[in-house]
Amino acid sequence: MTTSPLPRRTAPGTSARKPGDLLVRIGAILFVIGAVATLATITPLFIGSHPLPTVAYFVCMLMGVGFALALGGLLRSALAQRREARQAQEALASSSAT
Repeated sequence: MTTSPLPRRTAPGTSARKPGDLLVRIGAILFVIGAVATLATITPLFIGSHPLPTVAYFVCMLMGVGFALALGGLLRSALAQRREARQAQEALASSSAT
């Protein structure tokens, strides 16, 4: 007797993972890390303390990388939605033509 895997269910009110969602999440996390690092590196300059090491300034660049990743995820999501809408429209046109 073989058992078949149960279909994956999502919680009510949530949707399945869509293309680009992971990129947006990773981009948001990197953006927040970069923003915190930017605040941490600028603060010593305002309070008259010694500046942080160069590595801290490189971590600040994660803000731009995160922003670019999030934009890429949004673009991927938009293209997937556009593709789904076009397929639905073609299916509707082909079903009404018959």
